[in-house]
Formats: sequence, C-alpha cells, structure tokens
Amino acid sequence: MKIRADDLLLTAIAPAIWGSTYIVSTQFLAGWPPMLVAMLRALPAGLVMLLAVRQLPRGIWWLRAFVLGALNFSFFWAMLFISVYRLPGGVAATVGAVQPLIVIVLAYFLLQTPIRAATIAAALAGLCGVALLVLTPNAALDPIGVAAALAGAVSMAFGTVLGRRWQPPVSLLTLTAWQLTAGGLLLVPVALLVDPTLPQVSAANLAGLAWLGLIGAALTYVLWFRGVARLESSVVSSLGFLSPVTAVTLGWVFLDQTLTPTQIAGFVLVIGSIWFGQRPRG
Repeated sequence: MKIRADDLLLTAIAPAIWGSTYIVSTQFLAGWPPMLVAMLRALPAGLVMLLAVRQLPRGIWWLRAFVLGALNFSFFWAMLFISVYRLPGGVAATVGAVQPLIVIVLAYFLLQTPIRAATIAAALAGLCGVALLVLTPNAALDPIGVAAALAGAVSMAFGTVLGRRWQPPVSLLTLTAWQLTAGGLLLVPVALLVDPTLPQVSAANLAGLAWLGLIGAALTYVLWFRGVARLESSVVSSLGFLSPVTAVTLGWVFLDQTLTPTQIAGFVLVIGSIWFGQRPRG
C-alpha cells in the first residue's frame, strides 16, 4: 500500500504540536498537579466538541469509547504529566520513544501486521536519535518518573493499535469528541482524590490550558486519528519521534538552550528514521 504524502504530513502535525507540552507545562502551569492538568486538558475540549457534533455513542461504542479514551487520554496523559514533572524532558522523551517498538509487537498480534526488519531498524534508529537529541550527561533517573513514562508509552501504543482495529461508523470529529470526553470523565475522580485543591488561576494558566486543550488535544487528535485510520500503525507511531524534536527546538528558540553537534546528529537520525520507517509500505 502506497503512503500518500498528505496523510503523512497531516498526521505529523499532531506530534509536532505535542512537543510543546513540556514547555507549556513547565512555563505556564508550573506547580500544577499533574492529574488536574490532564483532566482539564481533556474534559473541556471533549465537551465542546461533543456539543458541536451532537452525537452520542451507540451499542458497543460506549465501551470502546471509554477504553480508547482511557488508553489515549486519561491513563496516557496522567502518566505523561507525572513523567514531565518528575523527570528532565530528555529522560521522559527517551523512555516514551520506545512506543514504536511496542506498537510493532502489538500490531503483529492484534492486526496480523508482519514484523519487518526495516521497521524494527527504523524504530531503533529513532530511539537512538531521540536519546542523542535530548539526553544530557547529568540526566536524573527518578524511578517513578521512568515507570510513568514507560506505562504511558504502553498505553498510547495500545490506543494506536486498537484505534486502527476499531473503525467507527462516525466522523473523526465525533470519534475524537467521544474519546476526549470519556478520558476526561475518567480523570475527574482521580484528580479530585489526588489533587483536591484547585491552584490559584492566572491568565497565563488559562492560556496554557487553552493551548493544551484546544490545540494540543482537540485539533491534533482529529489529525492523529485520521492518520491511525489511514496509515499502518508502525508508520503512525514513528511520527511520534517528532515530539522531542519540537521540544528541543522550542527550548532552543524560547529558553536560550544550547544546540550541540550531538543534538543536531539526533535531529538527522530522527528524521531519517521516520523516512526509512515508511519506506517498507511504499
């Protein structure tokens, strides 16, 4: 099956924007409880979209919407924000970069997608590229943060593969609304239990939440689920390597962080791995 360039580019927009999560969370929502941030990123955006589409799930799709919402949003984002707040961005990104390898294995068992040596090589190259891009010699390894990052990668991998297997009889906008709302609802009791006190809200906090919810969730996941439906799972997951590329670029542009020759080599390796990863289907 030949991969269309527009499918690839539109899907790539999503992880490129997700790369802003680290800088937005640390600069606009510093000190905010991770579970509360995850819930406020999902539920308001989901409800707005649900009001727009005015369509509820039917039959088996009630269960599937909550399963996918948990995998793609509630559990994944809870683990993501725990890792972001407990680990340097480089460590969190490197651990999360194992997701394409997990997707390859899951797609083999759940979708009967053959495992190709070229796909494995591309995933490993991307992982090495991310490590070169974001790891520093003094990177701290907090065990809870590492475990959270790994659990989040597994959750997103399951969500990607099951999203490919379960094709809904509705539009991508409706599917995204279902999953965001379900994921946000699942996070409400967790956020209330773990983080019952709402921090003092500033204009910067509202701007950060609006970006994470409306752009980093509603818009990007419509594009992401479009890619999940049209592209092979391993190709979609390999695009996730673009997130740390964006994160490093934003840190260099806005936070005056340095860009070393090693990081530039990581850039090249990541982009090369994405290109090589989609070649077996071309």
